[in-house]
Amino acid sequence: MGDGFDFRAGDGDGGEDVYSKVVRAGKRTYFFDVKATRNGDNYLTITESRKKMARDGSMVFEKNKIFLYKEDFAKFADGFEDAVNYIKVNKPEFFEAEAAMAAVGDSSLDDEFDML
Repeated sequence: MGDGFDFRAGDGDGGEDVYSKVVRAGKRTYFFDVKATRNGDNYLTITESRKKMARDGSMVFEKNKIFLYKEDFAKFADGFEDAVNYIKVNKPEFFEAEAAMAAVGDSSLDDEFDML
C-alpha cells in the first residue's frame, strides 16, 4: 500500500490483534481493538455493534467501524476528551445516571451480547 501501512492478510481488519476491550453500553456494544501492521505500527479500530430487527423479523447486528491511525491518536484523544468534558459541564446528569446504572449492574445485557 502506498500509504506506509502494510496490513496482514487473513484478518477482517488486516492487522494482528494486540489488545481488545469490550464496552457494553445499553443496546450498544463498543469494541476497541489495537492491531499491529507488519512494520510494527499500531492502529485502533472502534466498532459499534447494535442489535436490530431485520425486515423479516429476525435479529441482526448492525456494525459501524472507524480506523484510527498513529498520527491521529493525540488529536483524536484531545477532541474526545474536550467533547466529553463539555457534556460533563453542561449535562452532568448524563454521567450521574451512568454511575447509578453501573452501581446496580445490568447482567441482562450481558446475555444479549454474548452472541457476538
